Amino acid sequence: MEPEPEPFLAVFLHLFFLAVPPGEVIFGLLGIVVLLMCSALVSGSEIAFFSLTHNDYEELQQAGDRAGERIIHMLKRPRKLLATILISNNFVNIAIVILSDFVLLRFIPEETFERWGAALAQWLPLNLWFTIKQIGWTINFLIITVGITFLLVLFGEVAPKIYARINNLTLARFMSLPLSILFRFFHPVSSALVRLTNLVEGRLANSNVANQTTSREDIDDAIELTVSMEEDTEQEVDILKSIVKFGEVSVKQIMRSRMDVVAIDFRLTYQKVMDIVRESGYSRIPVYENDFDNVTGILYVKDLLGYNEEDNKFEWQELIRTNLLYVPEAKKIDDLLKEFQRKRLHLAIVVDEYGGSSGIITLEDILEEIIGDIQDEFDDEPEILYQRIDDSTFLFEGKTLINDVCRVLTLDTAQFDEARGDSDSLAGLLLELHGGIPKVDEEIPFEGFTFKVTAASKRRIEQVLLTLPDPLKYSPFEARS
Repeated sequence: MEPEPEPFLAVFLHLFFLAVPPGEVIFGLLGIVVLLMCSALVSGSEIAFFSLTHNDYEELQQAGDRAGERIIHMLKRPRKLLATILISNNFVNIAIVILSDFVLLRFIPEETFERWGAALAQWLPLNLWFTIKQIGWTINFLIITVGITFLLVLFGEVAPKIYARINNLTLARFMSLPLSILFRFFHPVSSALVRLTNLVEGRLANSNVANQTTSREDIDDAIELTVSMEEDTEQEVDILKSIVKFGEVSVKQIMRSRMDVVAIDFRLTYQKVMDIVRESGYSRIPVYENDFDNVTGILYVKDLLGYNEEDNKFEWQELIRTNLLYVPEAKKIDDLLKEFQRKRLHLAIVVDEYGGSSGIITLEDILEEIIGDIQDEFDDEPEILYQRIDDSTFLFEGKTLINDVCRVLTLDTAQFDEARGDSDSLAGLLLELHGGIPKVDEEIPFEGFTFKVTAASKRRIEQVLLTLPDPLKYSPFEARS
């Protein structure tokens, strides 16, 4: 038998004048408040941990306290940390929903929802499709959904994340111990989620790589079809293709290695510094102490213009500029170009994974990847040292970058990608192909190309004779004529 419909006004007056709720309702409300605080802390931890800067990281290392050690330990496995935070947050939110439903049913009896359903059925013909009990359940569900969603979004997401963004280090320290416990407690579940994520990400990455390769080939074909239809457009085609692949080139592929960098020892006399400046012809020269791994600044040659007549007592070290930019070998040159523009710099020190200096990279090196070699009135010889023997044979220095060899011979830079491994120079390519340092006059074939070592020492390959498989196809002079 269905209950008598109760007017809405009587329903709300009944709620306002309810007696003191029972103890279980009070404890339930306190539990909801506590769980909301836990949800806020866990949600804020996500922003707090993952917004820590390099300076914050160094501060934690220097502090050497237990909280800092826990934070550094968890950040070494960021995916597992994120999985732990998400799992914990989901458990807390589910507990809030369950407890809220319990409190609501104790605070407002089920019969009241049925009376509300009966009153609502008077206004809307819902009883044609649903029973009064089903309408009451729906009202209960909507109250729980709307109310809990509002509480979770405001107090469990928005407010704590705003606070965490401002006080990230403080909150990270405060939550380091609870998250460290949860980090171990949810280890089996979080590890399984991370492995599953890596599997899915690997599949998607392989699919994206295939799509990107196809897309780049399509773009190259489109450039050939549209631009090369006009006369004397070889340079435009090369520039457009270079722009397409610009974001794929890393710093390591085009940098000048430390063996070829002209640098100045901090302890040199002024006259020796001037000799190096005159001999090199560079406008910016790195300055180091003891060795090149400890670069302390850059000497701008223009700063020396007013001191040509000074003797060795002149303290040229005061002119050194210390605003250095360090970049990793794996950094993409399109990102580095933006950083050069933002910081108004022209030169950066390239560091390897161990913190040592690998070499330098300049703004000119990046621009040359698009428009080709830049020669000015002070360049007595080409940047890339090679000798043309005939239409199919060229002699290169072993240290010549593979990208530069491809540019000279008008080859696609992906020509040697499968064989080069992590190497970037022609000598490195031969080491990968041979598996060691080849002997002088030893020939190494590769896909129609023939590499012959013409000069080598016990430690490095110095000169390589490169023979092309098809002079009509690969000769740069035929292609550009």
